[in-house]
Amino acid sequence: MARTLVVEADGGSRGNPGPAGYGAVVCDGATGEVLAEAAEFIGTHTNNVAEYRGLIAGLRAAHAIDPQARVRVRMDSKLVVEQMSGRWKIKHPDMRPLAAEAKTVLPAEQVSYEWIPREKNKHADRLANEAMDAGKRGKQWEPRRSSAAPDASPAVPVATEPVDEAPKAPPVGWAAPADLGTPTTFVLLRHGETPLTAEKRFSGSGGDDPELSEKGRWQAQRVADSLAARGTVQAVVTSPLARCRQTAQTVADRLGLDLRVDEGLRETDFGAWEGLTFAEVKERHPAELDAWLGSAKTAPPGGESFAAVARRVSLTRDKLIARYAGRTVLVVTHVTPIKTLVRLVLGAPPESLFRMELSAAALSAVAYYGDGNASLRLLNDTSHLR
Repeated sequence: MARTLVVEADGGSRGNPGPAGYGAVVCDGATGEVLAEAAEFIGTHTNNVAEYRGLIAGLRAAHAIDPQARVRVRMDSKLVVEQMSGRWKIKHPDMRPLAAEAKTVLPAEQVSYEWIPREKNKHADRLANEAMDAGKRGKQWEPRRSSAAPDASPAVPVATEPVDEAPKAPPVGWAAPADLGTPTTFVLLRHGETPLTAEKRFSGSGGDDPELSEKGRWQAQRVADSLAARGTVQAVVTSPLARCRQTAQTVADRLGLDLRVDEGLRETDFGAWEGLTFAEVKERHPAELDAWLGSAKTAPPGGESFAAVARRVSLTRDKLIARYAGRTVLVVTHVTPIKTLVRLVLGAPPESLFRMELSAAALSAVAYYGDGNASLRLLNDTSHLR
């Protein structure tokens, strides 16, 4: 007999439209144990958009736990419950793509919807408010060490505490059958050159935050023109660091799209090695460099390990797949996050990071299918710069 999971989801907007966020919790249908939580500040939106986004996040979390499970969705939004149950028509243009996205997560026969009073949806409501409070502080929601409700079992958050091994990549395949629908495609763009790029210096998230050089700005414009000609990008997400934001803004302006910043896309923190060349690091920190080259779990002095980056990037990947299901997203980020996404798609070992070439302003692409299948479409394309 298939397992039963219960998804409780909620969303809110302080202004309607106004600063908005969602929350979702997944529980075991038999024991009531809290299995996962998700929450996110989503900028300025209406209550209904936030509620739908909460539903999608909850369904994605349930799918990650058991894609074969029967899922009971419980929400205090009569609108979402009735529309997703097929009893009410979806008339508002903002709701149609969200409802369609929610329907792609799990087969319709596995999901049922139930309306509950607000007082019985306190856990999801609390998460939504935590997300909005975080947004007010200019941050995104992060799970607490035990963020379950007082009367619930401790949660295993969607954004988990670090573990020894990086999350496994989805199964790999050349392509998915047609009935799996349109994949979610990440077009991965490394930022344009900075003065440190040209000098081949370690430039992560722990040192200076250099801006694009004149050549880097030229590269950003060239890639913007190329992507505009292709006409396939539907959203733009960027690392918070200046070189990525400048590159991404150039492309977003050219495409007429809004720009979204995600902290999970930042570069590795190289600690004491920030601003140094490889030769300088080898001279000053030979033992530490050898250890770093030999293990993904070893961090530069005062910095971040590749294993930690893989966990962060994997969580961001899953969040973006849930948000942009079936769409093509330009993800503007750095060498390590891009190589990590490629490595995870291929199921390659961590040492493969040292065996990939990734030029400034180069394009790569990965596709994620609804069954968890994934494929590498493109790597280190610089044809637009010639």
